[in-house]
Amino acid sequence: MKVLLIKDVKSLGKKGEIKEVKDGYGRNFLIGKGLALHATNEVLRKYEADQKRKAEAEAEEIETLTKLKEDLANKKLVITRKLGANGSLFGAVTKDEISQELFSQHQVKIDKKQIEMDKAIKTTGDFTISAKLGHGIHADLTLEIIGE
Repeated sequence: MKVLLIKDVKSLGKKGEIKEVKDGYGRNFLIGKGLALHATNEVLRKYEADQKRKAEAEAEEIETLTKLKEDLANKKLVITRKLGANGSLFGAVTKDEISQELFSQHQVKIDKKQIEMDKAIKTTGDFTISAKLGHGIHADLTLEIIGE
């Protein structure tokens, strides 16, 4: 009996592989537990179509993220904060603030969890912030902190 694995099976193979197994093992264990499907022509065609659709969607998403990366490289984010007596900021500029200001100034929505900062920003000046957009794409953003 031929089966299409829809989940990884430790002693048999990885997801997406077609394996020849004994009838009882295939029907009772693999198909019964939802680890595999009987590998008919219809099931194989449907699986290949699903894989093709997923690959196209991923390629489109990567293209969108690449455009966003280029867009962010050309933008400068400006945040104005109050200064203390010694010239440092009250508190620190957080990832959440950066995310909100990026949306309010440039209409670009990036989750605060995607923003990477080495250390907290507690002074005025220019900084380069990195953002993980997904699929291994990292964008750099120029941030300027101005004191009032």
